[in-house]
Order: sequence, then structure tokens, then C-alpha cells
Amino acid sequence: MTPEKYRELGLTGEQVRDMYRLMVLARELDKRTWLLNRAGKIPFLVSCQGHEGAQVGAAAALEVGTDLLCPYYRDIAMVLAFGMTPTELMLSNFARAADPNSGGRQMPGHFGSRRLGILTGSSAVGTQITHAVGAALAARMRGETTVVMTCFGEGSGNQGEFHEAANFAGVHKLPVIFFCQNNRYAISVPLEKQVGGGSIAARGQGYGMPGVRVDGNDVLAVYETVRDAVLRARQGEGPTLVEAMTYRLVPHSSDDDDSTYRSREEVEAAKRDDPLLRFGRYLRNVGVMTEADQEALLQKTLAIVDAAVSEAEAAPSPAPESTLEHVYAATREEH
Repeated sequence: MTPEKYRELGLTGEQVRDMYRLMVLARELDKRTWLLNRAGKIPFLVSCQGHEGAQVGAAAALEVGTDLLCPYYRDIAMVLAFGMTPTELMLSNFARAADPNSGGRQMPGHFGSRRLGILTGSSAVGTQITHAVGAALAARMRGETTVVMTCFGEGSGNQGEFHEAANFAGVHKLPVIFFCQNNRYAISVPLEKQVGGGSIAARGQGYGMPGVRVDGNDVLAVYETVRDAVLRARQGEGPTLVEAMTYRLVPHSSDDDDSTYRSREEVEAAKRDDPLLRFGRYLRNVGVMTEADQEALLQKTLAIVDAAVSEAEAAPSPAPESTLEHVYAATREEH
């Protein structure tokens, strides 16, 4: 990132500070969720650590309130950027009745909000990709300017859902962005053993769309790439496949032991290119933030996380009798 890069992209100091704020918030929420899981208070989590730069950079290029998001389970920073609050995320983690994603019915990471334009996903890997294409087709038919972004890992890029959706979007030139967050492991399977040719972006040409690979740890590079893809989509030029190369800094989930398939040396080397540390250094170097500013932001963020945990933990669980709601059709006797 060159010193003037953010200005060259038309961003202000306030905007890049907010991008950094979201990255810090996502990281601290994620770290706290790990602690709660290990304390036996939260049963499961899928982490976003290492993905924050790709997610925040991409989200910053979208128009919240107009555009739609079809996220996958790792998109904590992405949904925060779309307006989901730390308390709402913690309500989901604790499976409380007030969880706006699913009322405590889904595992954490199954995001959804009609109010925020976040389409509900499921545990079946890759289904959000075809949902995004359907939403983009609907927007086209209604004459709207909506762009739909769908996120997935490179492992999901090997599912039939991806190929069918990409082909349909390419044929019909739909306003959808396929955003692959490639962290090099489909749980335990390394990239070279799961992707023929080693590149998801290279598949774009076969489906009639640009395929762009970008450094997912460079927030501003991701922003620029997705901004260009959004412009193409709004102008009716069709979809774009973006492959953001990043790294998962922690296990795949709270049930995963990543020491069985990757070395500690590899993980430690990846941590030296942590997007959060990298962007923090950049903002200090260009004079947008000082060390004191960043420390103050961290302390403020920790207080926000504390409050979110306290509120969510104290919130009531769903009533047991609500278990069958939205499962079986309601009937009434005819008189």
C-alpha cells in the first residue's frame, strides 16, 4: 500500500479509520467468543481471524441499504459492516430468543437479516451462492440497481452450487459478485489437493466473467477490486469472480485441531502478515492514526464487547414450546 493509496481511491481519513475500527471489532468479538467457548458457555464457533481485511475491504465497496449480502459462516466483519451489532452477534452465539438471525435456532455464523439486506444461509455448504444469483435475477427483473455479493471459501468453490450459479450469472450477465475468501485450507485439505490448477479466479473466464485474484490481506487492494466489480455490475456488464488470498490464523472451528495438518511454523509466518496489524501500521505511517489512537480504540472496543456479552448472556433462551414453530404447518379446525 503506497502512502497516498487511500486518497487515490477516493477514500477519506474518516473512512479508513472506520474500516480499521470494524476490523478491530470483528477480531475482539472473535477472540472473546473463543474464550466463551473454552469456558463452556458457547457450544461452537467458526472464526474470522485473518479474514477481516478481505471482508471489510469488500464490504466498504458496497452500498449498504441498497445492495444485498449472501454471507458464509466466517463473515463476522462483513455483517458488522452491514449493520449487525455486537450484541446481536452475541445473542446468536448464546442461542437466545432475541437472536435476530434465527431466534436461537441456528448455530453461530448462520447470519440473516431482512432489515439489513442479509439473506439467511444454511449449513449446507455453498447454497448461499445460488441464492445470491436468484436475488440478482430478481433485482434485474424489478429494474433495481441492487448488486448482490456472495461469499464463500475456496472449498465451496468446488461444489456444484458454485458452478451452476456462476454459469447462470454469466449467461444472463447478472449483477452479482462471487467473493471467494481463499484461506488455503478446506478445513484440513490444502489448496493443491482440492483445486485443479490452484486458482479459483481462473475459472471466471469459463463462465463469461472476469476472474481477479487479489491480496486479501491488503484492505485497500480488496476495496479497489470489489469497487470495480460493483461498477461493472451496476452498469449491466455482469458478474465478477474475486479471489481474495488470505489465511485462517486459527483452527477452522472450535472443534478442529489444525496442528494435525499444518505446522506451527507456517501459522506463525502467516501471523506476520496479519491484515489487522498490516493495516494498523499503514494508518500510522500515513498519519491517519497514532499508536495512542489505536490503543484508545482497542480499549473502547473491549468495553463494547464486554457489554455485548453481558447483555446476551443475561437474555432469556427460547421457550421450549417454540421448538416446533416454523417446522410444521399451522392448522385450524374448520367449523
